[in-house]
Amino acid sequence: MIRAIDLGMRYAGVTALDGVSFEAHPGEVLGFLGPNGAGKTTTMRILTGYLPPSRGTVEVCGRALADDSRAARAHIGYLPESVPLYSEMRVDEYLGHRAALKGVAGRARKKRVEAACAQVGLLSERRRIIGQLSKGFRQRVGLADALVHEPEVLILDEPTDGLDPNQRRDVLALIAELAAERTVVLSTHILPEVESVCGRVVILDHGRVIAEGKPAELARAHLQLRVVARAEPGALETALRAIDGVTEVKLAADAGEEGVAAAQVACARAVREAIAEGVQRIGHLRELRPATLGLDAVFARLTRTT
Repeated sequence: MIRAIDLGMRYAGVTALDGVSFEAHPGEVLGFLGPNGAGKTTTMRILTGYLPPSRGTVEVCGRALADDSRAARAHIGYLPESVPLYSEMRVDEYLGHRAALKGVAGRARKKRVEAACAQVGLLSERRRIIGQLSKGFRQRVGLADALVHEPEVLILDEPTDGLDPNQRRDVLALIAELAAERTVVLSTHILPEVESVCGRVVILDHGRVIAEGKPAELARAHLQLRVVARAEPGALETALRAIDGVTEVKLAADAGEEGVAAAQVACARAVREAIAEGVQRIGHLRELRPATLGLDAVFARLTRTT
């Protein structure tokens, strides 16, 4: 549905993106993650045609954005990070104006506005002045704007930013519903949101894609083990660090018994047998099991080391 191929972007000699490539498929919510300054918003602007890349191409529903920008952008609904609304207009007036700008024919315009309001739960608010709405409802107006021309692709940049927990939950549920009929690319820095609604994620750092896959797959690819042994803590740490494939060792303070040491061990591959053998040489192994590793921990490890 949408493909980014070798995107590069430079601002005044500074590289913002360097070889970014990924795909988002029909019926999928693709989470787009990265720390501040990673290049997320730049990528979003390129995907939507607001910003031409220094190199690379974007394809939307089989159309190259550079070859036929208007036709490609007709397939896209975009919710920017800061939604630009006309606060003095009523909701339905604003959406009718936006529908006209997007080429919706006059006869179909009212019907499209009502359908978009129904999709995002705005029917009861459609005659209210936008400036009088809460932040949550203004965000819904932005979503209705993105939907009013019935696009196949939705690109949402920080759609829950500034919302309270209840409003966030409502918007995420709405995004999950919308994805049943279209492709959604969702940029956010709130990782639990990604795990709750995204089927696949792309992690960006320093303008490059550093990981891509399902959240559970990324967690499995970055193994973490809990090791508890009857041994001196320093000896346990030394033994674990000596094992090929162990990338990080952190002694834990919760062994709970004198003479017993515990550690969290990050691994680049399966090394349980080697850990068991190494620990047995300096003490007695009490516990060796996978530790819970969520997307937030994977994200922190990846972006901290790149």
